[in-house]
Amino acid sequence: MTNIPELYGSMVFNDSVMRAKLPKEVYKSLKKTIFTGKQLDISIADTVANAMKEWAIEKGATHYTHWFQPLTPVAAEKHDAFIEPIPGDQVVMELSGKSLVQGEPDASSFPSGGLRATCAARGYTAWDPSSYAFVKDQTLYIPTAFCSYTGESLDYKTPLLRSMEAINEQALRILRIFGDTTTRRVTTTVGAEQEYFLVNREYFNRRDDLLYTGRTLFGASAPKGQDLEDHYLGPIKDKVSAYMHDLDLELWKFGISAKSKHNEAAPSQHELAPIYATTNMAVDQNLLTMDIMKRVAEHHGLACLLHEKPYRGISGSGKHNNWSISTDGGKNLFSPGKSPIENTQFLLLLAAVCKAVDEYQDLFRLSIATAGNDHRLGADEAPPAIVSMFLGEELNDVIEALVSKTEYVKESGGKMNLGIHSIPVFEKDTTDRNRTSPFAFTGNKFEFRMLGASQNIAMPNVILNTTVAKELKEFADRIESAEDRTYMIAHLIRKTFRNHGHIIFNGDGYSKEWEAEAARRGLMNLRTSVDAFDVFDAPKNIALFTEFSVFSGTEIEARKEILYETYLKTVRIEAMTMIDMAQKQILPGVETYVFSLAKTLRAKLEFMPELPCRMERDLIARISRLQDEAYDALNELIILVGEANRAPNVFASALLFANSVCPAMAVLREKVDAMESLTAKEHWPLPTYGEMTHRQ
Repeated sequence: MTNIPELYGSMVFNDSVMRAKLPKEVYKSLKKTIFTGKQLDISIADTVANAMKEWAIEKGATHYTHWFQPLTPVAAEKHDAFIEPIPGDQVVMELSGKSLVQGEPDASSFPSGGLRATCAARGYTAWDPSSYAFVKDQTLYIPTAFCSYTGESLDYKTPLLRSMEAINEQALRILRIFGDTTTRRVTTTVGAEQEYFLVNREYFNRRDDLLYTGRTLFGASAPKGQDLEDHYLGPIKDKVSAYMHDLDLELWKFGISAKSKHNEAAPSQHELAPIYATTNMAVDQNLLTMDIMKRVAEHHGLACLLHEKPYRGISGSGKHNNWSISTDGGKNLFSPGKSPIENTQFLLLLAAVCKAVDEYQDLFRLSIATAGNDHRLGADEAPPAIVSMFLGEELNDVIEALVSKTEYVKESGGKMNLGIHSIPVFEKDTTDRNRTSPFAFTGNKFEFRMLGASQNIAMPNVILNTTVAKELKEFADRIESAEDRTYMIAHLIRKTFRNHGHIIFNGDGYSKEWEAEAARRGLMNLRTSVDAFDVFDAPKNIALFTEFSVFSGTEIEARKEILYETYLKTVRIEAMTMIDMAQKQILPGVETYVFSLAKTLRAKLEFMPELPCRMERDLIARISRLQDEAYDALNELIILVGEANRAPNVFASALLFANSVCPAMAVLREKVDAMESLTAKEHWPLPTYGEMTHRQ
């Protein structure tokens, strides 16, 4: 039987390993860097590198890599052996402090948004001591930041670390205002719930759309989807349970606190939820989780689908980003206490978040904008594209009392009595949950529910950290300069909720009434990713990022271009895959069925000319019409892709892919899916939705 406590974190160069392997003074110096954010004492690098190398070799490692997060869908790594030649044709195993702290990958093939030319290949990786190194596949993985030769950030980690510094500095000012003189550091924490689908590996390998794009570009709905709502939290199939078990063991080796697992709403959809970690660690661990999920699936004859909408007509997959702020003493600053109306510090922080979400709703929408997420938002457990906040009845009542200056009367959640003597009566919460809210307060944290399942969670947390830091700074500036700080705090809380309370919505985010109400409130409705990308370099957003040195103006411009470029490349790959599948698989496959029907019709008429043969005649006619319509739609798609490819720049090309190519793809799919519903199974060239979602 596996000893879980012994297994947990066994492949991680974590605090207990550092304490055991490093000299006391080196350990203390490194800990100061990790937990207080102080600059690394470079003189200890050689000692740390040697200890890390020796530990990694004990774990079977022969190589090391600087593991970094370029602006691509996956992390990057270049592996170097520990070996160093010595006289006598021998080698020793070495990792120098310089090699630990700094690396130089060839940066020429990573997205840069025009920051550098292809001929200027040099880039740097720099060790991030605040995220633990680990051993995987006989290699020591060293988490690093990544920048260009000229110093611009080319990754997700660098702006995240900058944003964490910003919110630490401003949150400490607020704590000092409230008399906290002991807290030395404030960090944001995240727990990222990960949704995913599993599909039989054989079916996956037979679907070019899944292989190339991660989602099905064609597919008629199965007779049974999630209609009966019997999959959500239902019994887990044996094969899936075995996969989940092995996945947990693998994740626990890397100190990833996989806590919950269950079936999700759609057939063949599942969810994994970890315990909270410091945001930087949570981002790294989520990237590692997605990689391990796919690897373990292969060993079980499965494929793990992380696309936001792998199947049309059933729920897609999100990644709920549970975000909070904690002190180095372990205090959660979003814990409202038993009486939120009396917890002034909590109310001020809550007001800062409310103001941040309202003033920067465009950036919150931008942070989750991807081509894949466009297919998911707005239904089936996914929040709408309109950003709003849910606070629940209790906090809503508190805010209304503060704004109107009326007395607040707390309503107890009451008792829950099921009327069964053997089941005890228990306390009921004072508020319900809202599954349609993009950004919901859930007791002592905020759940940002808009994230797509496949995305790196760094950017949403950069936006959370930076925007809230901005509002905390504004509050601290006002309070610190006020003659009557108590009055100023109360004034800021009341004024903020009065001016920004329109971002709070506790109702049904799917309703048409809410869309109209949101417009009346002046909330933004950025329906597509291309709409959202355009807000990145709005003057107020440039001012925000540059004030806290999270992004420079040049970095913003580059990242905006990368967002457009990634979008158009994603849609182009999907369009070209559709064209290829339609031409080489679907239309030829359907043609064989029509031919078999024609042969059957001819044979029947030879023996019994008087037969009407309505079935064969009708099917031949209906399918033939669809073939012609699909062929016309295919040719139209080819033309539109060509026009989009010839656009003068990346922005114009992305707009054409969004506004012309995507609708054309939808038309082709409609015709093909209609043909699928009429074609005999043995003639249809692709695994069907029913097979993929119900036959794992």
